[in-house]
Amino acid sequence: MPEGDAVRRTARRLARALDGRVLTRTDFRVPQHATADLAGARVLETVSRGKHLLTRIDAADGPVTLHTHLKMEGSWRTFEPGKRWNPRSHEIRVVLETDGPTAVGYLLGIVELLPTAREDDAVGHLGPDLLGPDWDEDEALRRLREHPDEAAFEALRVQSNLAGIGTIYAAEVLFVMGVAPATPIGEVPDLPRMLRRVRQMLDQDWSRSNRMWVYRQRLCRRCGTQVRVDQLGPAGMERSAYWCPSCQR
Repeated sequence: MPEGDAVRRTARRLARALDGRVLTRTDFRVPQHATADLAGARVLETVSRGKHLLTRIDAADGPVTLHTHLKMEGSWRTFEPGKRWNPRSHEIRVVLETDGPTAVGYLLGIVELLPTAREDDAVGHLGPDLLGPDWDEDEALRRLREHPDEAAFEALRVQSNLAGIGTIYAAEVLFVMGVAPATPIGEVPDLPRMLRRVRQMLDQDWSRSNRMWVYRQRLCRRCGTQVRVDQLGPAGMERSAYWCPSCQR
């Protein structure tokens, strides 16, 4: 699933294509919004909130927000006028067309239209966003410390604790800090430093660097030890935690 840095890149791409433009045609290919028509409305902005995307639109009946989530397979693509954009038409969930670029959402896991004033209905449960203007380190620490016995790998991934971290960054920052993924979050030394470090990694798009220390590596890039992969998380929702048993004790 795309993590906070990838979702922020998507938001910026949509913003470049749509911000300030009037929609000339819209197509929502999901049952609950199949009859929705926002043609004539102006796109105000697209922002990311953790792993969620919020496209704010000045519609005739008042400001509305298109809330989307990429989940595991979703993506947004933008196309300049005249560019063919429907080779995978069965995967399209949303089309936002302007007199300039067109934005097309494929296999989106969530598609929801709601009044902008009610955005909290969709994202109000999220903790502080590591890449957002609402980032609050003290609040994130408070939320993490409310569950001191939870495995660090899981605690970092719970979006109601702090928003934006998935399996990649949980694995990589735990490696950098020398902490095994099953370590209770309450026993992690210098937790504030860990949050500052993972925030820096997200901001620098570490997941695009092709230099992962342990994530999806066969051998640890630091010491050469074989990387372990443990399944952590609630039953039925386990995720692969990559770690080095030599560097993370």
